[in-house]
Amino acid sequence: MLKNRIRKYLPVIVDLETGGLDYKNNPILEIAIQLVDYQNDKFNLGGLTRYHIEPYPNLEIDSESLEITKIDLNHPLRNAINEKDALTKITKIINLHRSSYECSRAILVGHNAHFDHSFLLEAFKRNAIKKFPFHPFSILDTVTLGALITGQTVLSRICNSLDINYDNDLAHSAAYDAEVTAKVFCKIFNDL
Repeated sequence: MLKNRIRKYLPVIVDLETGGLDYKNNPILEIAIQLVDYQNDKFNLGGLTRYHIEPYPNLEIDSESLEITKIDLNHPLRNAINEKDALTKITKIINLHRSSYECSRAILVGHNAHFDHSFLLEAFKRNAIKKFPFHPFSILDTVTLGALITGQTVLSRICNSLDINYDNDLAHSAAYDAEVTAKVFCKIFNDL
């Protein structure tokens, strides 16, 4: 059972697109969570949830970040929701999935996971949401896993080494990056 695989932790793959690199001063602009399922002693991709997020008031947006992510904050189809609503919704999704596998806590899996973890901790704090769905300090990082298994740390190179398709044109979308990171996580954990 999944609850026995990683100390009763449910791995949840997270990717954020942000308005900069400073978790205290730059907003989250997109969040995606890729759930994993566990069948026949193997991790498989489960449901993917993504939200475009309205920039939190009074936080700074670095124009260089928008150039990299190609996020157009004024795009009519962006359908952004406020940060607190997005965080509340993903927490419910994570907790339902966690309960279905009888896990005690979720653990954040990400590529450069400390980046995503620090932004999320700060966002939960500023929105006064008390129940952080992830372990408060432990993470699983595909940079480290990739370096161990493939000798690479860049996501596209790790994917190449593991024969996972990677499309540079789709990179820097929270949904795409979460899905690809989940594929890396599943492949490494399943192969070991």
